[in-house]
Amino acid sequence: MKHLKVPGPKAKAFIERDLKVVSPSYPRGYPFVMDHGKGTEVWDVDGNRFLDFAAGIAVASTGHSHPDVVKAIQEQAEKFIHISSDFYHEKWIELSEKLAEISPFQEDTRVFLTNSGTESVEGAIKLARYHTNRSNFIGFLGGFHGRTIGAITFTASKPNYKRRFFPLMNGVTHVPFPDPYRPILNLEPGQDYGERIIEYIEEQVFEKILPADEVAGILVEPIQGEGGYIVPPAGFFPALRKLCDKHGILLIADEVQAGMGRTGKWWSIENFGVEPDIITSAKGIASGMPLGALITKKSVMNWPKGSHGNTYGGNPIACAASLATINAIQNGYMENARVTGTYTLEKLKEMQIRHSSIGEVRGIGFMIGIEFVKDQQSKKSDADIRDRVVNLAYEYGLLTLGCGKSVIRVSPPLCTNKEQIGEGLEILDYVISLAENG
Repeated sequence: MKHLKVPGPKAKAFIERDLKVVSPSYPRGYPFVMDHGKGTEVWDVDGNRFLDFAAGIAVASTGHSHPDVVKAIQEQAEKFIHISSDFYHEKWIELSEKLAEISPFQEDTRVFLTNSGTESVEGAIKLARYHTNRSNFIGFLGGFHGRTIGAITFTASKPNYKRRFFPLMNGVTHVPFPDPYRPILNLEPGQDYGERIIEYIEEQVFEKILPADEVAGILVEPIQGEGGYIVPPAGFFPALRKLCDKHGILLIADEVQAGMGRTGKWWSIENFGVEPDIITSAKGIASGMPLGALITKKSVMNWPKGSHGNTYGGNPIACAASLATINAIQNGYMENARVTGTYTLEKLKEMQIRHSSIGEVRGIGFMIGIEFVKDQQSKKSDADIRDRVVNLAYEYGLLTLGCGKSVIRVSPPLCTNKEQIGEGLEILDYVISLAENG
């Protein structure tokens, strides 16, 4: 197993320059300075090759510099780069039509294009309030929805995100997310933990804290990302949909990280057989170009002209990149995420048998979490060994990212093949052994 001499001299020089001028708020993982990439492979400025199992936080869905995406960007840039949302252009309309086509809604669809996942969430908050004429929301512990004031109010994965930014937006009540590995509510024998969470909302929140008829929407990641790549039990979303229908509450699915084919379906909520009212999307939607989308049932997006807008919404270059991205996902990459993702999950579960530090491996498609623990019986989180594994993986040529208290996410580009998975898992297996042995 080759150990890389990282960071190299060029990387160190760039990092020194960065420290002098770039905001210290950015949470850099380790000293990787990228030079170029192709598919799942990337190279740093010193010529070291890496496999990318992070994909820019699940953004490089078609891999780095996919030729069709690059061509679409070049061709559109030669025509025009910007016109503003005061006017019309073909790519904006074409992309909105395509997003409506792949939406999970039975009724007609409306689309509002944004610049990021956070902006999509902010738009969903405003739209839910306007549509229902209610002002309160329910969010989930462990959720991540962005860092602007509205979105950060819902975010509940790390206290540092909120420190010294209070007061935040009023009207958000947090409840537990149904984590089957770490349940915090008591269960009746045989009870589905997802259904238990809904019972808690109905009997504790609605009866003691927040009137149900004051709730505009429930914002939820179908699979939690930053919170630890947590997959809820099967009973959760059907019960949540029923709860929303009962009380006239909008179900808002934050698909920013889990959507765009990453779980082998266009939208991760489709794995649970439930139709939401609103979807927020971004990250993998345009292979790295800054783009997001607020996608809703037509009946929900009833706000009038001028009630919401943006300057860069529907940017033509981002739209062109997104259309090429969606085409690549639709024509093979989404199926690859399903098939190769299942293969990856199986191999990681085999690896878990060999490593006492791995408490659980979970996920769907190419959204897989490896949770590290002090021992498998107590399930006590072990962030130290997780961090050692992340850093060692970098030193041996594999880019990964942590999430939750002690989880490593495996979220490679959707084009990643079994050979690349095998190479990456070989590195991971090796460095976990190194970390376990100190």
